[in-house]
Amino acid sequence: MSTEANSSPTKKKSSGKTTQGSVSNPTTTQTLLSYGVNPYEPKKGEEYMSKAQLEHFRKLLNIWKKALLEGGDETIHDLKELAEVPADVSDQATLEETFALRLRARDREHKLINKIDESIKLIDNGEYGFCEECGIEIGIRRLEARPTATLCIDCKTLAEVREKQGR
Repeated sequence: MSTEANSSPTKKKSSGKTTQGSVSNPTTTQTLLSYGVNPYEPKKGEEYMSKAQLEHFRKLLNIWKKALLEGGDETIHDLKELAEVPADVSDQATLEETFALRLRARDREHKLINKIDESIKLIDNGEYGFCEECGIEIGIRRLEARPTATLCIDCKTLAEVREKQGR
């Protein structure tokens, strides 16, 4: 099991303090920095999902949501701009395909915005950062890579295997 993904198998209900390693994945860092957020560096002895950690993830989720909403506004503007129907049939087909791809992307972004809202609710309820299947810590680095993660790496891997077998 990767240190970054899930460094401590502490159960949610335990009262023991845990810390996360400070190893940072380059792609995670790039993603965070692209939103102007530095990776979280836990303090020595800091409890998992402390107030400072929760605020870090709330900030990251809100910035991400804002960027997605702004991207949606751009998509709507672009689609209005391209609304003129070209005379050539192949140009029309290309334009329709472009519209379909952009709308599909917007639909995925809309679903992601809903997941971001759900993650913010989990922060408000004090349940953020813990696996919804087994209750262990998801891990700081995994959450920075995917702030909407609701499963630890082990449960997510198992779910993916089950999904693959179900096909």
